[in-house]
Amino acid sequence: MSTSTPLDVVNDYFQALAQGRVAEAMALLAPDVVWHQPGANRFSGDHTGPEQVGALIGAMMEASGGTLAVVPQGPAMGNGELVAVPVRFSGRREGADLDQAGVDLLTVRDGRIVEVHLFSQDGPAEDEFWGRA
Repeated sequence: MSTSTPLDVVNDYFQALAQGRVAEAMALLAPDVVWHQPGANRFSGDHTGPEQVGALIGAMMEASGGTLAVVPQGPAMGNGELVAVPVRFSGRREGADLDQAGVDLLTVRDGRIVEVHLFSQDGPAEDEFWGRA
């Protein structure tokens, strides 16, 4: 069992992503992690396991020409195994820009992220950016 707190795990995850250490970030995901991508677009739905999550993020990066960025906008806030992080996410693709606030809610158990729920400020605009399902 890890001695890292849920806040430590989530902060390490976002720091690794910010520094381009994607493999380290993915290593913090549990083998059975469930990622709940919101909306009604081509990326929406549940994605299970680090491979599916990695494929999702890779596809979003490809669709945005490598411009997708998710940046924490304040400190991570913990409540037991739940950690909420206010974020700003943005991206560009031909003819469209995405830039809005959101909240990432991560569940951490035994030092690993087991579930991720994402919330968007403007779901319809995000759906339009990614392309509706």
